[in-house]
Amino acid sequence: MNRVFHSWHSPRLNRSMELLEFGHAGMPVLVFPTSLGKYYEYEDRGMINALAAKIEAGHLHLYCVDSVDAESWYNKQAAPWDKIQRHNEYEAYLLQEVLPLMGDGKIAVTGCSFGGYHAVNFALRHPDTISHCVSMGGAYDLTSFLGDYQGEDFYFHQPLMYLPQDDDGWYWERYKQLTLILATGENDICRRDNERLSEVLSRRSIPHRLDVWGEGTGHDWPWWQKMARTYF
Repeated sequence: MNRVFHSWHSPRLNRSMELLEFGHAGMPVLVFPTSLGKYYEYEDRGMINALAAKIEAGHLHLYCVDSVDAESWYNKQAAPWDKIQRHNEYEAYLLQEVLPLMGDGKIAVTGCSFGGYHAVNFALRHPDTISHCVSMGGAYDLTSFLGDYQGEDFYFHQPLMYLPQDDDGWYWERYKQLTLILATGENDICRRDNERLSEVLSRRSIPHRLDVWGEGTGHDWPWWQKMARTYF
């Protein structure tokens, strides 16, 4: 399998950023790590192995990025607006530095747990860039990170807030072309988050698929490996 390590100094984050690329052809997939996760997590947790046959066959081309969660949402020393600003810088890094590495066409995004939030929020904010989004065990309610802060800058990173209110036709036309999958387990700690988001999407007639897996499925990597093999 083609495996390439990339590292460069990001001018938008003013720090070194690293990522791992797996594959040589096929659908480019941007992979977000879980909370505070690293770019090598997907490989270490068996997800690359779970998808190895499809990667080697040239069906999937994965780009596993690092996170800056410790400097943004999970930074307990930072003010709410500083957390959001750091996340905005991370989004700019993805859009202007990582995506050009992945080619000039539309891409897919995916993530597990908090990576599911990153994937869904990125897809909904940039539907002109994303063709497919697969979230596994995603957590979408970020209010606990910011206390009572309800600024507009936070509002537009919280799908449970902005989707019910947004009437911008540019987004709705592109949402119709987006394949959006919310996968969770019957015993997943984030199951209710996925059901809440699905309810909002359904009320706004945004096409999506909510899959609640049975057989004791919870919030952990062995189940996410099975989900990845199913959806990719």
